[in-house]
Amino acid sequence: MDVGRLRTLREFADRGSVTAAARALHCTPSAVSQQLRALQQEVGLALTEPSGRGLRLTDAGRALVARADEVLAAVDRADAELDAYRSAPRGRVRLALFPSAALMLLSGLLHRFARYDGLDAEVRDVDMTPPEVPGLLADFDLVVAHRDEHAAPFEDERLEVVHLLREPLDLALPPGHPLGAADRVGLADVAAEPWISVDVGFPVDDVLLSLAVRTGIRPRVVHRINDFRIIESLVAAGHGVALLPRYTVDTTRVLRRPLAGIRAARHVEVVLRPGAATRPAVAAVLDALRAEVAEVGRETLP
Repeated sequence: MDVGRLRTLREFADRGSVTAAARALHCTPSAVSQQLRALQQEVGLALTEPSGRGLRLTDAGRALVARADEVLAAVDRADAELDAYRSAPRGRVRLALFPSAALMLLSGLLHRFARYDGLDAEVRDVDMTPPEVPGLLADFDLVVAHRDEHAAPFEDERLEVVHLLREPLDLALPPGHPLGAADRVGLADVAAEPWISVDVGFPVDDVLLSLAVRTGIRPRVVHRINDFRIIESLVAAGHGVALLPRYTVDTTRVLRRPLAGIRAARHVEVVLRPGAATRPAVAAVLDALRAEVAEVGRETLP
């Protein structure tokens, strides 16, 4: 089968429409449709069928997409073997990080990337929920994602997941708060406080929800803000308390106290396509992520 047509089929599967696939492939929708029709003729099976005003994959189409990933991964491995003859990783690697991971890691990562003359790392911060992560691989080689440690892991035969760290979530209190003298604070101690959280569906709010389920104490959320620096400023001004990730809290602005008697954390993970790390450039970025996470863990007190 034609590799280019398989790539077209995968882009259509990932993006959900001929128009979106055409944008990603920098061609016309007509060209994408022609490639899909040619592939159908080649395999002798209908791979797409009408759905409303557009198309969707048939069962045969979905089966071929899964095998297309294997074929394209094999092609990428062949390319990687050629890349291995070069003295250093080369080429463009597209990396997405959720915003607080960018705050925690990106400055150090850019220093590490600069060590590779031929590496072109294109980085974006993306405010992502866990269900959105697999779809991001249509545009990125590596996605740094986070999830509540009690949530289901990313499981899909079309994904590879590399664990980076377990980051505890601590209670952020305003300076001078009566509970600031305690080494640890129980959730019941702040049950009556106004809470500031992130939008529903994002991992830190998922942790707060799971704590409520496990303890029976449901915090009263008065504001939902996705920018942790804004949350810190509101907490510092006395507008509420919050759960914030340990390694990105600015302790010059707020008091940080671990929760007593309960574990609260998020997992930070890299999600990529199977076989993607055989590219030396992707492997170099993955190694840089691991090294920077290790450095953050050494520099930050528990």
